[in-house]
Amino acid sequence: MEKTNNVTVFIFWGLSQNPVVEEVCFVVFSFFYTITLLGNLLIILTVCLSHLFKCPMYFFLNNLSFVDICYSSITAPKMIVDLLATSKRISYVGCMLQLFGVHFFGCVEIFTLVLMAYDRYVAICKPLHYMTIMDRERCSKLLLGIWSGGLIHSVLQLTSVIQLPFCGPNVIDHYFCDVHPLLKLACTDTYVIGIVDTSNSGTIALGSFVILLISYTVILVSLRKQSAEGRRKALSTCGSHIAVVIIFFGPCTFMYMRPDTTFSGDKMVALFYTIIAPMLNPLIYTLRNSEVKNTMKKMWCKKILKESTLK
Repeated sequence: MEKTNNVTVFIFWGLSQNPVVEEVCFVVFSFFYTITLLGNLLIILTVCLSHLFKCPMYFFLNNLSFVDICYSSITAPKMIVDLLATSKRISYVGCMLQLFGVHFFGCVEIFTLVLMAYDRYVAICKPLHYMTIMDRERCSKLLLGIWSGGLIHSVLQLTSVIQLPFCGPNVIDHYFCDVHPLLKLACTDTYVIGIVDTSNSGTIALGSFVILLISYTVILVSLRKQSAEGRRKALSTCGSHIAVVIIFFGPCTFMYMRPDTTFSGDKMVALFYTIIAPMLNPLIYTLRNSEVKNTMKKMWCKKILKESTLK
């Protein structure tokens, strides 16, 4: 296929064409993005500066918070600025980089959630061997593996789009660059690439979702053998994980487990996994986790007391 690319700039259609709605969205999503940054940074600082960093679960939670910051930063700042802009433009190179970033950090987030489910499975179902199975060296190798997997996935996605010729329309009916909206603008047959994209992204989203459902089902069944206190603590931890999984994987599966088609509500659905899920993750993990809350209280109270003493 010979590539003839006459498009150097893409224009986003955005969330709305109504100025009043855009102003309201600007305030709402600016607040959401601020909460995302502050909440995830607070988790990272709490985990890194406390004893929690030695625990595999919080080691992975630290990685999830870092990925959430990166993932939301790929789309949110540009979308927020565009809400008040007269022209929502992005260069061709910027569009390709955004597509790469969305799929890279999105895939790493999916794999991190799967890894956290595996960690909970080992902790609850094989508690006596937990620290042996989930030692620091193995945890580091697992993290390296999921980041490598995210890189491979995003390179495949970028390669499939970057070879397409764009020679006419340049208006993307979305607020960020993604594969399906871009396929609609390509001046060539994109059926095969659409199938490849669905099999790639869709398999990762649905496959990981099924693995997570099986993992948490096994965990919940095994809780019958635990004491009342053990069940309460495990259910609290797993409950927060399941909430994150539903919020993130539901919209992802809807978006990527279908052929090369777009719907008018896709932008609203995409908000859940690009903006809302990264914001809710720190809230869910801190509000539902007493150990994180207690560590935060001790750390920041100690810091405040220390500063008061110095004064």
